[in-house]
Amino acid sequence: MPVQQKSVVVTANYVGIKRRIGAFVYDLFLLLATLIFATAIIMPFTQKAIHSGSVIFQIYIFLIIFVFYGWFWTHGGQTLGMRAWKIRVELENGQNLNWTQAGLRFVLAILTFGVGLLWCLWDEKHRAFHDRLARTQVVLVEEKYVPPV
Repeated sequence: MPVQQKSVVVTANYVGIKRRIGAFVYDLFLLLATLIFATAIIMPFTQKAIHSGSVIFQIYIFLIIFVFYGWFWTHGGQTLGMRAWKIRVELENGQNLNWTQAGLRFVLAILTFGVGLLWCLWDEKHRAFHDRLARTQVVLVEEKYVPPV
């Protein structure tokens, strides 16, 4: 007797500002732990050459934050906070982001954060301004959602 598999049809349910902020706050705890660990790793090697106000340290922290978000966005489109809130970032065509697209979205999100996030309130797909510019969208995922490969 053949086993029938159910196909999962995913319709795009766009995510508004409340879920985005919820996922962001959730991710801040994990990001903070990551930054503490990343700082602890370089402390023995830097001695007094790098301190919290140095440009080198700030670039290092910026890169750690980018790798944190970029890795999650390029590997399934969900940070742990996004998984908890059942949302996913993807390209407008539903595909995963690559590192270039993740970088563009990351930089644009930083440059437009406050005003850009408010853009969700007026956009028909609830995209933030950085999502519009980077051609990405944040969607609600169903329980059995499998992201594209």
